[in-house]
Amino acid sequence: MVRSSGTSFEQDPNKSAINIVTLPKRNISIAKVEKMQKIEDNIRRIQLELKQNEVQLIVVSKYREISEIQAAYNSGQRDFAENRVQALLEREESLPKDIKWHLIGHLQTNKVKYIAPFIHVIHSVDSLKLAEEINKQAIKHNRQIDILLQTHVAQEESKFGIPPENFNDFVEALLENKLSGIKIRGIMGMATFTDNTAIIHHEFDRIETLFKTIKHRYFQNDASFNELSIGMSGDYRIAMEHGATMVRIGSAIFE
Repeated sequence: MVRSSGTSFEQDPNKSAINIVTLPKRNISIAKVEKMQKIEDNIRRIQLELKQNEVQLIVVSKYREISEIQAAYNSGQRDFAENRVQALLEREESLPKDIKWHLIGHLQTNKVKYIAPFIHVIHSVDSLKLAEEINKQAIKHNRQIDILLQTHVAQEESKFGIPPENFNDFVEALLENKLSGIKIRGIMGMATFTDNTAIIHHEFDRIETLFKTIKHRYFQNDASFNELSIGMSGDYRIAMEHGATMVRIGSAIFE
């Protein structure tokens, strides 16, 4: 009998033909368990690194299977993020109710009502119209929803957000409207997707400077304006050098 890659080739001594006998394949569940363990290990390793810098981990669960998200949850992680409302609703329905859900993608005003009952933080507020709708839906549900104001400094035009030079007008418009259903907690931004670390440093420095300027000018006496959401899997360590308080990590955990 000859074995090769999980298959046995059994020769009948009275015949020249070879009978192929399939042996049991490696149990697929073992590979899955190993994958889940790797996710948990990655979470704990990154959490330890971030804890030393007092930075909060937001696990980006987009495109991941429920079992993968559950593995991250089992490691103790409770803050997760999606960038699409439909996926967020599906996840919220299927996973433990003590998860704190963050919305990090572009949000259309007509979809705010679907997430208003449970969303923890909306990172991507980039217009007065959107802020007003979040405020409206929050009041309907007797809530105050935490939001971050999104700025745009990256080279990609496809990314959303308010340019730093227009940020003062944006903040002043929000404050003038006295939107009681929202709480402005800080700023979110993204750097250009590039291997050039000098560009990433420069863009994160711009966001950090903007955060400090807005804090000093409009929220100096508001201790709750204290969140700077910058940094993802490829650049979160650079983000920590520029004052990040939240980092949004996906592939470094699940892949």
